[in-house]
Order: sequence, then C-alpha cells, then structure tokens
Amino acid sequence: MSDFSGRSGSDSAADSPVRIVLAEDEAIIRLDLRETLEEEGYVVVGETSRGDQVLDLVREKRPDVAILDVKMPGTDGITAAAQIRDERLCAVLLLTAFSQRELIARAAGAGALAYLVKPFERAELVPAVEVALARFRELAALNHQVERAEVRLEARKAIDRAKGRLMDAAFMSEADAYRHIQHQAMVGRRSMAEVAAEIIQMGADQLKALSGGRVDG
Repeated sequence: MSDFSGRSGSDSAADSPVRIVLAEDEAIIRLDLRETLEEEGYVVVGETSRGDQVLDLVREKRPDVAILDVKMPGTDGITAAAQIRDERLCAVLLLTAFSQRELIARAAGAGALAYLVKPFERAELVPAVEVALARFRELAALNHQVERAEVRLEARKAIDRAKGRLMDAAFMSEADAYRHIQHQAMVGRRSMAEVAAEIIQMGADQLKALSGGRVDG
C-alpha cells in the first residue's frame, strides 16, 4: 500500500500538515484541487488565478509546496517556478495540459520538481505532491551541506592568512600563531574565523605588539 499522503508522507506532517499554495486560472479545477488536497490532510494556505501574483503569495504564505498551472494570465507557471527556485522558497509541482518533451525539460530547468499532465486522476495528485516535496527537501539538505562546507573552507583560509600575518609581523612560529588565534577565540567566546578576520585587519604595529603575548603550548 502506498504511504503517499498529506499526513504521513513527511516526517513532520502529522504534527504540522504540509502547506500548499494553488495557482490555477480555472476556478473549477482550483476548487477541485483544494477539496482533494484538504481531504488528504494538506492545508491550502493561499490560491490565485494569476501567474504574476504567485511569487508574492508564496513569499507571504511560506508554503511547503506551490502547485502551478503552466498557462496563467500575467506570468506563466514556468516563469513563476523559476522565480520560486531562485529564492529557494518551496517545492514546485507544475500542472500542464501538454506532455511535450520540450515543455517538460523547460519545467525541470525552471525548478519544477514534479509535474502532472491534465486531466489527471485524483489518485495521481498526492504522490506528485509528495515527490516534489521530498525532492525539495533533499536539495535543501544538499545545499545546506554545500554552504557549510564553503563556510568551513572560508574559515580555514582566513585562519591560514591570519597565521601568516602573525608569523611575518609578530615573529611567531606557525604553532604559536595557531595557538594565539585559538586562545583569543576561547577567551572572547568567538569563533577562530572571527579572530582571524580581526588579525587580518590589524596594522603591522598592532601585530608586533602581539609578539610579547603569545600563548605557550
């Protein structure tokens, strides 16, 4: 049995139901989507019939998933999906009446993480929502890992630069320079990267003054 559902399809859904924004210019389809989603345990927090209102609505409501029709007045769903992707706001599920490969490729390039071709079966909607949501969470986790790695790399670069300045201007050994940065971070309850940034900004005279205050290991 499939476990795709608004209540059980994600780790936190039981306590915090998945929030959805709908953007569909046909009122009947939009109403049917809302009813189906709410019956499955999702919460529809906003809806619009215009593509040029999607981005502001998503920014305001902060949904987990935006379901966008490709063809809408103002801005098409693919353009809106790209805007949402660029700001990493939420997962995007596109609805389209067409199944051409070119359109599907454009949708994927714009950040759509799943799509449905209209008319679709009621049973197809929930799995598509959950696929989009799962892919978005995977990407968010990956982006977080990349950002953390980049921060660590920049911190190491700053510490190496600061060590170099201490070695050149304060006549410290590399080990003494590292211990000095580490000690200042502990004393000031700051990160070593913050101390390193401060050292990098110091003038030569300030650095020379540090030579008498090195920390012995």
